[in-house]
Amino acid sequence: MKILFFGTPDFAAPCLAALLDAGYEVVGAVSQPDKPQGRSMKLMPTPVKALAESRGVPVFQPDRLKEGQLRETLEQLQPDLCVVVAYGKILPDYILDFPKYGCINVHGSLLPRWRGAAPIQWAVLAGDKITGVTTMHMDRGLDTGDIIDVQTTEIGAHETAGELFDRLAAMGARLLCDTVAKIAAGVATRTPQPAEGACYASMLSRDMAVIDWNRSADALDCFVRGMNPWPVAYTTLNGAPVKIFACEPVACDGKTELPGTVLSAGGDGIVVSCGHGALRITELQAQGGKRMPASVYCNGHKLPAGTRFGEWA
Repeated sequence: MKILFFGTPDFAAPCLAALLDAGYEVVGAVSQPDKPQGRSMKLMPTPVKALAESRGVPVFQPDRLKEGQLRETLEQLQPDLCVVVAYGKILPDYILDFPKYGCINVHGSLLPRWRGAAPIQWAVLAGDKITGVTTMHMDRGLDTGDIIDVQTTEIGAHETAGELFDRLAAMGARLLCDTVAKIAAGVATRTPQPAEGACYASMLSRDMAVIDWNRSADALDCFVRGMNPWPVAYTTLNGAPVKIFACEPVACDGKTELPGTVLSAGGDGIVVSCGHGALRITELQAQGGKRMPASVYCNGHKLPAGTRFGEWA
């Protein structure tokens, strides 16, 4: 079976590696164009491109797909199956209809929940207890195709979106190989997605990362973990931004200070009042400083009770 792989970021690379390690004939890898990164704005290959080139797989990076830029490539490679993992672009009909076995996708959620670009982050942001990976037959909708296989996992109480991302990437690679084996054997199933429970996971942005201290401590705990490692939740202190990397809800003794008010600060972190309950900040980064434990920050900065986070200058 000839496979043409579509993928771009870190989440997709383990899937490509798994197919190659399993001995499947990957005739090419389609990835998004290289983008400038870092202060030098040097063009850097996508994770999928870097892996493919290291394994001798031809790489294709069309700027667009709708005008038929891959028609000639498809005719030359004659893939039996297209595997799509976080490619980042919608596949037009001429690609979806070309392979003998169609196109399949690995998605980082339990569809139909969290269709879209950022399913892993939104599962954490929403406080979901369980998530997983889904393989599906692709159709012309956004993550709406018939389900083939599903694997579930619990989200850890302290797990960040980045940590969950790494776990689901590995799970997705294993599930993909199982799915491709079923397709090759002619035993892959098709289960239509239910209409109930469908929701959309939009891309995250820096504008979304501002902490609203009026929310409950439990909700803010999910928020901080869901925004880690990017774009990172932040608040303000004396008008300057402060990134919050880790925190935990704590029991509140009934104090009624305004949300965002520091209740205590010291060796066990910074406890801040919320709309309901309190949150202990355990890791942060002040403007111009390094990421550090909150206890270390308190050693060098006075933060008396009554100080308020979230006030702008």
